[in-house]
Amino acid sequence: MPLFCRLRNWRKKTISAPILKAFKKILPPMSSTEKEAIEAGTVWWEADLFSGRPDWQKLMNYPVPVLSKREQAFLDNEVEQACALVDDWTVTTQDMDLPDAAWQYIKEKKFLGMIIPQEYGGLGFSAFAHSEVITKLSTRNSALAVSVMVPNSLGPGELLVHYGTPEQKSYYLPRLASGQEIPAFALTSPWAGSDAAAIPDSGVVCKGVWEGKEILGMRVSWDKRYITLAPVCTLLGLAFRLYDPDGLLGDQKEIGITCALVPRNHPGVEIGRRHFPLNAMFMNGPTRGKEVFMPLSFIIGGPDMAGQGWRMLMECLAAGRSISLPSSTVGMSQLAVRTVGAYARIRKQFKLPIGRFEGIEEVLARMGANTYACNAVRIMTAGAVDLGEKPSVVSSIAKYHVTERARSVVNDAMDIIGGKGICLGPSNFLGRAYQQIPIGITVEGANILTRSLIIFGQGAIRCHPYILKEMQAVQEADPVSALDNFDRLFWQHIGFSTRNGLRTLASGLFGARIFTLRHQAAPETLRYYRDLTRLSGALAFMADVTMLSMGGSLKRREKISARLGDVLAQLYMASCVLKQYESNGRQQDELPFVHKAVQQCLFDAQTALLKTCRNFPNRAIGLLLRLLSFPWGTSFSPPPDALDRPICEQLMQPGSTRDRLTANCYLPTDPEDPVSTIEQALVYAIKAEPVEAKIRQDEKNGIFNHHPDANTRDIARLAVEMNRISAEEYELLATRNRLRDTVIHVDDFPNDLRNPAAFMNIRNTRQGDRP
Repeated sequence: MPLFCRLRNWRKKTISAPILKAFKKILPPMSSTEKEAIEAGTVWWEADLFSGRPDWQKLMNYPVPVLSKREQAFLDNEVEQACALVDDWTVTTQDMDLPDAAWQYIKEKKFLGMIIPQEYGGLGFSAFAHSEVITKLSTRNSALAVSVMVPNSLGPGELLVHYGTPEQKSYYLPRLASGQEIPAFALTSPWAGSDAAAIPDSGVVCKGVWEGKEILGMRVSWDKRYITLAPVCTLLGLAFRLYDPDGLLGDQKEIGITCALVPRNHPGVEIGRRHFPLNAMFMNGPTRGKEVFMPLSFIIGGPDMAGQGWRMLMECLAAGRSISLPSSTVGMSQLAVRTVGAYARIRKQFKLPIGRFEGIEEVLARMGANTYACNAVRIMTAGAVDLGEKPSVVSSIAKYHVTERARSVVNDAMDIIGGKGICLGPSNFLGRAYQQIPIGITVEGANILTRSLIIFGQGAIRCHPYILKEMQAVQEADPVSALDNFDRLFWQHIGFSTRNGLRTLASGLFGARIFTLRHQAAPETLRYYRDLTRLSGALAFMADVTMLSMGGSLKRREKISARLGDVLAQLYMASCVLKQYESNGRQQDELPFVHKAVQQCLFDAQTALLKTCRNFPNRAIGLLLRLLSFPWGTSFSPPPDALDRPICEQLMQPGSTRDRLTANCYLPTDPEDPVSTIEQALVYAIKAEPVEAKIRQDEKNGIFNHHPDANTRDIARLAVEMNRISAEEYELLATRNRLRDTVIHVDDFPNDLRNPAAFMNIRNTRQGDRP
């Protein structure tokens, strides 16, 4: 036997075998649902970020998602018309629902069937087109966006497309596409919440009578809540645990989570009253059933898919979660940035637009950078779905970080507009967004859970090149094969970790310039790729040390897990920003947004790594990790103040940069609409600035001092009378003043708000009260 083989056999017996035995002990117990959740979906760019040496050329080679002509036409026409049919104030105070015309329109134009293939009567749109539509609808009204979003996300339509029987597809998909069927998917239980795998709803396989014949079916009981579209649905998707105590389907007594389609009018189905989620008037409510008998043919995919529901849900959730909430909250961010940027130019204090005050400037610039980053994440993640990926880890990153940053954007926007924002009324363009932003934080898995358990908990296993394979080797039944595979993987893992550790130390000592790049980066962003590579190596090494030292207890160390997940997420977001900059053709006017967004990601990633080291259970290991990663102290600083002014100037004036950043905003044509008024007022505010400057200079020069009306408030009237400005310039100022006063106007109501009529005709009253 060759020497190498003898050495390897010795290594396996004396080193690898004891480690394998210890690994089996520290490996945390994993339920079948946890296993399916971890293995669901695919691994994409996030695996490169976890490798310690991201292949940036691969990132640049990913195709840029684009709309087809048919998709672009739909966005330009049908989506515009759908937005025009909805008035947010009327929906949220009077109708408490979308108007009938809007419901009818979105059904007829197949908004509810965007993801259904054309062969079944749907639109067959790409994931990117789906994302574009939802983002735009969200800039108009949340009920409109959610009512379209849910049928195209996790639910009957998507599950049928992927898993339905030919009979189920041919019957249900055309009806869903045309709006003849309104779907809802009932997953969340009062007793399970975000722990969907723990649903208590159950069904038992049994015989019963169906359509006059005795058949094999199941008797199902459920109690669900928070079910979007449940109050108006005609077709209920239902998740429950299926049991077969009498062995009617085989030897397995507990079959597992199963998904079924149940018509609303099926005997025993109970749809409860609606919930009231923070004045967002999308239909949402509970549903119940007690021992409802249904045939096995109701199971999505037929009886053969009984017990496969959790895998189905996990695989589909990755795609749906990549699009729905990131798109809807990016819509809110774009609306906030566009309107508040204009407001900061229109609104003046101390004879100066408030956007020119450094305090406002700081907040508005943060809004712009966050919106740029969130939009970049939305586009790149939707593009991954179009490439055939089911990015389970990336979808969690997008869901958590985009909704959290959107919350920051809307909160910042409210700080800027102040009293205008806190008084609800038809002229308040931001109040409902502020009120409803927690909905996105809560649904599809609460954000605290997503950050603490899912992003790193799933990401560390799926993205790591060896961990999942080692876990699979440990679970092999054949001990010889298990040891052989584990030995090979373990020592490859040791080499991987050692290389990352050495690179981490070297980059900490000598800087990120030691990394060479294999792609032609823009000179202005080159350093960011090197910095991200450095942090990627630090994350990979720190994750290995953490998993090795903590073992199964890491599941309980949620703060450590959350911070390491934050690092992965910041690397992903920065990658998306750089990709977006390249995709947009390296537009120089976008550079301030890129610099601010990426530098903030780098600083936040560094902060998360340092907090991990500082709070490491083993203080000695934590200190060692810090010295290896940051031997000279911190390396990254928050973005400098100098970036704020150029960002704000772009947001406070019409232009291509502002239009690209807020490309999905619906811009109403009705001149009385508050968003339309802001757009008009911004144009006139800028046009009037030279005239105002001329008048101010005359005031400083004392031109008006000796006029008998010098103390008048309407100094412009005095200026035109004295021929200091023309009549046309005076009319320009008057128009600016009228639009400005409309923008800053706050609605008022009769004292008795108990009468619903108090909200009627409020616009007419407001128009009559204008200064």
